[in-house]
Amino acid sequence: MLNTNTKNIIGQIIAIFFLISVVGISIWLIIQKEKNTPPITNDAVINLTEASFYKQLDNGYVKCSLCPNRCILADKQVGLCRARQNIDGRLYSLVYGEIAAKHIDPVEKKPLYHFMPGSRTLSIATAGCNLSCKQCQNWDLSQKFPWEVESVKMTPQQVVDEALQTRSPIIAYTYSEPTIFYEFMLATAKLAHENNIKNIMHSAGYINTEPLQGLIPYLDGANIDLKAFRNEVYQELTNGTLQPVLDTLKTLREHDVWLEITYLIIPGYNDDDEQISDMISWVKDNLGSDVPIHFSRFTPMNKLTNTIPTPVDTIKKARQMALDAGLKYVYTGNVPWVEGNSTFCDDGSIAIERKGYFISKNTLTADGLCPDNTPVPGFW
Repeated sequence: MLNTNTKNIIGQIIAIFFLISVVGISIWLIIQKEKNTPPITNDAVINLTEASFYKQLDNGYVKCSLCPNRCILADKQVGLCRARQNIDGRLYSLVYGEIAAKHIDPVEKKPLYHFMPGSRTLSIATAGCNLSCKQCQNWDLSQKFPWEVESVKMTPQQVVDEALQTRSPIIAYTYSEPTIFYEFMLATAKLAHENNIKNIMHSAGYINTEPLQGLIPYLDGANIDLKAFRNEVYQELTNGTLQPVLDTLKTLREHDVWLEITYLIIPGYNDDDEQISDMISWVKDNLGSDVPIHFSRFTPMNKLTNTIPTPVDTIKKARQMALDAGLKYVYTGNVPWVEGNSTFCDDGSIAIERKGYFISKNTLTADGLCPDNTPVPGFW
């Protein structure tokens, strides 16, 4: 049996160890927080670009209004997009000109099938994204802070110059989420138009109407990821909501930006017939029957590695559902199927035959007319 003094000593030792553990954990949390906040100096603030859409609040807080997240940030706090920070009561972009990915791609890879077929695109992106998609294929870029990835500093003029030098008639804002590098995209897009270069974006469409309308005069085409057609599924997959994306789709269509949609079919989430049917009906009723839809096959990655790949039959069934409902241009992605990747004229003949991202046959005129003189809608 332990006497009272021994029990007291043991109790004191346990208390000391507990206190040390609490202090240690607190220090570790502080270190982790500091890792997620870049060191800010006066020179850094001078070189950063102030954000376009935000409101200053009391006590040094700011409220971002670029996207539906509408982050309210204290001083030094970074937004959910990982790309915007409150510094001394002003909101700054941390990714202006910080190009973390840059490639020459065929426009079909965006995917845009009715936009200058066979053209080269100079595709650029920064780190960060305003969603947190479990299925993201570029998660090592989109789910990172800008100081966690390698990047090359570029100006809008340098991007445009490279497009001209590589004979790329299109600049694509893509890979991560172009909304979060809005200021750089807009400046580059304006300069691109001055040099007869077209602008396209592949986006989740999670952007507020006012900034979108500011971009539209310089945007020629867009492919928008429609990630589900149930709000609860959208929230589970992305931490976002459905309605803002539907608003983006309608706004782009109303302003004559060439629009195509990608619907990545994920087993157990957005692959049920009712959900797909409702999405098809909404597109037809709100956007029209000539808006191309790409039903794309999911491959397990990121946070959904335990999910099975989408059965090819599911992709083909969704395409047939859309065609049966009256949509005219329905494609299959990540499936080696020429029929599902090809564009057809009204008489059933092939307008554009594609094998993967490459065109093997094109019967359209420069104005987008089939051999029988019927038009195929698009940006030709």
